[in-house]
Order: sequence, then structure tokens, then C-alpha cells
Amino acid sequence: MCRDVDGWEVTVKKALQIYGLAGWLAASFVAAAVGGLFRPGQWYFHLQKPAWTPPGWIFPPVWTVLYIAMAVAAWLVWRKDGFRVAPAALGLYIAQLVFNGGWSWLFFGLHSPILGLVDILLLWITLLATTVAFWRRHRAAGALLMPYLLWVTFAAALNIAVWRLNA
Repeated sequence: MCRDVDGWEVTVKKALQIYGLAGWLAASFVAAAVGGLFRPGQWYFHLQKPAWTPPGWIFPPVWTVLYIAMAVAAWLVWRKDGFRVAPAALGLYIAQLVFNGGWSWLFFGLHSPILGLVDILLLWITLLATTVAFWRRHRAAGALLMPYLLWVTFAAALNIAVWRLNA
């Protein structure tokens, strides 16, 4: 078996990288699973929505791609710097996951567009900070978060419109 300059077996390092990626994927999909517990129901279908509201079928594939890109971005930063060197960047990532998972509970679960709006604005701010922090540490990681930031920007605008139309 080959050994690198530090004496670690190369296969052990590769295994750690694979486990690391699996861990970031799991963390990201936990947020997705929490959000998935609270889905649009009759309450949501009776709300007035702007004409530019996307059809419901588009959300699952978009979010699947975004969660994978988010996890890979976090993994790239973790792989390069780890928690010791990049605690702020990775902590911001975890914080935005909390806001991400909380939005569905607030908006759909509590039937509250205004609480959803507060959450999504906090998500947007935290996500912007995460994107900047990731960009500074690993440009590809920052770039991987850009579609997510654009989607959350769109979702925030949609949340504002739904709140205003139904206030």
C-alpha cells in the first residue's frame, strides 16, 4: 500500500474524504427532510399568489440539485481548511441550513407568510455571508452556492408577494 509524506495511508485519506462528503450531503439533506415535513396544503392552495409563481412540480428537482451543490461546496471548504481553520465559514453554512429547514415549518406548518418572510430574509443574509466566506476560501465552493443564492432571492420575492397579496 502507498504512503504519503506524512505517513498516512493514501486509502485512509481517500476514505475520510468520501465520509466527509457523505457527512455534508447528510447535513444538507437533513435540512431538506425537515422542510419536507411541512408541505403546501389546502391553506396554501387557497392563497392568492402572483402570476409568476412557478408550478409545484419544479420545486423538488430544483431543490435536489441545490442541496447537492450546497453539500459539495461545504465539503470543498471543509476538505481544504477543516473546522479548525474555517470555523466561521462552515458555521455560517450550518446556520443557513437551520434557516433553510425552518422556512417550511414557519410558512406552511404555521400558515404564516410573515414568519416565513422573516426566516427567508435571515436565510438570505446568512447565505450571502456564507457565499462570500466560501468564495474567499475556495472559489469553486463560492460559485456552487450562487444558484442557491439566486433561488433564495427569487423565493424571498415570492414570499413577499404572497404575504402582500394575502395580508
